[in-house]
Amino acid sequence: MIVYDLECRAGGHRFEGWFKSSDDFARQQERSLVVCPFCGACDVGKAIQAPRLARKGNQLPEARAPRSSSALPRPVQAGADGGPVAPVASRELPPQALELIDKLARMQGEALKASRYVGTNFAEDARAMYYGEREAEAIHGETSLEDARELIDEGIALVPLPFPIAPPEDTH
Repeated sequence: MIVYDLECRAGGHRFEGWFKSSDDFARQQERSLVVCPFCGACDVGKAIQAPRLARKGNQLPEARAPRSSSALPRPVQAGADGGPVAPVASRELPPQALELIDKLARMQGEALKASRYVGTNFAEDARAMYYGEREAEAIHGETSLEDARELIDEGIALVPLPFPIAPPEDTH
């Protein structure tokens, strides 16, 4: 996985994007799939970012003095025009965002408990249930973006999971 700092050219919003590779980013950008989460603009590019350099294996991390809670940056709730302000990676998330993330994670956990993991057979199993070739049940698994689009084009309902999951055999 590769993480890019991205910037919306229309509104100047900055955000992170995670991609399988730099080629994956380029393909998604060509197809206008990289979209600003704040204003929906497709004119998004890589923002200038500092390189992330790893320490050598024989170096210890530098000790840092603890920061007081008053020194932590506070999230800005709204801009001068009353509209939302793009979060900056070095700022804390607003409590409402943290609450939403927690609710989404709990909802996804409940949905996963009530469904069966089918691994990479997701598209085939969903299609078989849709066309009555097997009994319908709640399933979750993995599929390519292309296969997911084909399922949607066929009228098969699916919902991407907001958080990554580990296959059952990889969990303890």
